[in-house]
Amino acid sequence: MSRAAFFPGFAVHDVALRDAVIHAEVGGSGPPLLLLHGYPQTHVAWHRIAPVLARHFTVVAPDLRGYGDSTGPAGDPLHIGHSKRTLAADKLALMRSLGFTRFAVMGHDRGARVGYRLCLDTPEAVNCFVSLTVVPTQAMWQRAGMAFGLKAFHWYLFAQPFDLPERMLRADPAYYLDWALRNAVQKVDAVTPEALAEYHRAFAKESVRHAIVEDYRAAASIDLQHDRDDMAAGRRIACPVQVLWSASNAARPDPVEIWKDWADQVEGGTIDCGHQMAEEAPEEVLVHVLPFLLRHA
Repeated sequence: MSRAAFFPGFAVHDVALRDAVIHAEVGGSGPPLLLLHGYPQTHVAWHRIAPVLARHFTVVAPDLRGYGDSTGPAGDPLHIGHSKRTLAADKLALMRSLGFTRFAVMGHDRGARVGYRLCLDTPEAVNCFVSLTVVPTQAMWQRAGMAFGLKAFHWYLFAQPFDLPERMLRADPAYYLDWALRNAVQKVDAVTPEALAEYHRAFAKESVRHAIVEDYRAAASIDLQHDRDDMAAGRRIACPVQVLWSASNAARPDPVEIWKDWADQVEGGTIDCGHQMAEEAPEEVLVHVLPFLLRHA
């Protein structure tokens, strides 16, 4: 399958920043909407919903720094180069390079963590925010227990110092990627063979695996500190927030209540699917997010 077939009519942009190049696909018309993918994927994660969203919005779907066909620096001791603050600044620079100063944001998994950091660091830039399957990093660590650790062990593995996780992933990256994606869905065919091939192409790169690991190292250090600083300072998300999560993985309290500690305007609900919502349940995701985005974007 041609890579262009994932996003028909979209144009490819490669935007050079000081220490990274951000690869993105842009298509559609209307208010700007930034889509931020998660681990262990690329922007292709949005291929089942981006064409529909492009009927209403100018959709911008980038690869996160170091993921997919975006590039970035090697890790640093404080993980600043892969912190969500740095990744959010990347996306702000990308949107400004495309002529957008204010936009809507929808993020899944790692992308949602970048998204809420955009909301907190540059509130003037974000009209509204959709979080798929994610609560803030500080809240996640606070509530993490045995069940989370067994299901999402990579949070702990990838946070280990260089280069233990990198060496372990290098042993059999294809097997690990297949296992990780199977572990994240309820429907075995949720990830299409074409999308899976793209994820394998990216994950085969040593630089991509290193960026992913650095992303998680940041989550266990500098990202957590940034969240704590915001909480201590009373900084809150000013824009409307929608959060969606898996019905089979409901938290107590539910994610809406958790997000209310961070934002004043929060709504949300469950979808009967696994973690990879935009690929596993695209129609259900659109039923929820389209009305919200049309109201606020």
